[in-house]
Amino acid sequence: MTGCSTAPVDKTAGMSPNALYAEAKDEMSTSQWDKAVPLLEKLEARAAGTPLAQQAQVDKAYAQYKSGEPAQALATLERFMKLHPASPALDYALYLKGIVNFNDDLGMFSNVTRQDLSERDQKAAKESFEAFKELTARFPDSRYSPDARKRMAYIVNSLAQYEVHVARYYYRRGAYLAAVNRAQLAVSDYRDVPAIEEALFIIYKSYDAMGMTKLRDDAKRVLEINYPQSEFLLKGSKGTDPWWKVW
Repeated sequence: MTGCSTAPVDKTAGMSPNALYAEAKDEMSTSQWDKAVPLLEKLEARAAGTPLAQQAQVDKAYAQYKSGEPAQALATLERFMKLHPASPALDYALYLKGIVNFNDDLGMFSNVTRQDLSERDQKAAKESFEAFKELTARFPDSRYSPDARKRMAYIVNSLAQYEVHVARYYYRRGAYLAAVNRAQLAVSDYRDVPAIEEALFIIYKSYDAMGMTKLRDDAKRVLEINYPQSEFLLKGSKGTDPWWKVW
């Protein structure tokens, strides 16, 4: 019985590094990410110390990301950047790090009605921004930098909008001071983003609700100066629908 036992056969044992890489790329081209990852790991070991091994690492990170394993993809990228700080693929590694952390629904706030907005975690979005920021600063002429800059703008807009969502959440529950503090955070931390208009309006309405007339009038004046045609003020003055329905 011992003589008849079988052990797993490594079908790639006799393959050259280039052939192994071609096999991995074939699997990736058909979205067979779970099959590509072990092939790339073998290639990384067999071609250690060569540019092909570096390429295998970044390709493995991408395959892990596509297979729904972002934590493993980030770990692979961190290891790559630590081991190869001067690699020609470093700009791509930074870009991929930003992509892995980038949440495509960041600005949509899906399932908002079922979630306490004050508990949402924006850590990944901020890490994505930092990766793109490093990429554009260190490699301004990289082929990935133009897209990274667009994603940075999107992230900033979304983070500001998130702060406004939280401020709105507090306002609707009568926590006016908390609403002011959160809206002021958006105003102070972000510049030239659409969410600032609503943040100023929340500050104005919160001070009004607290009976703080001087601060209310100051906030309204700032809003009118910066947004003379503010839809929030216009709708609030018509007296038809509640002002928050513009949300």
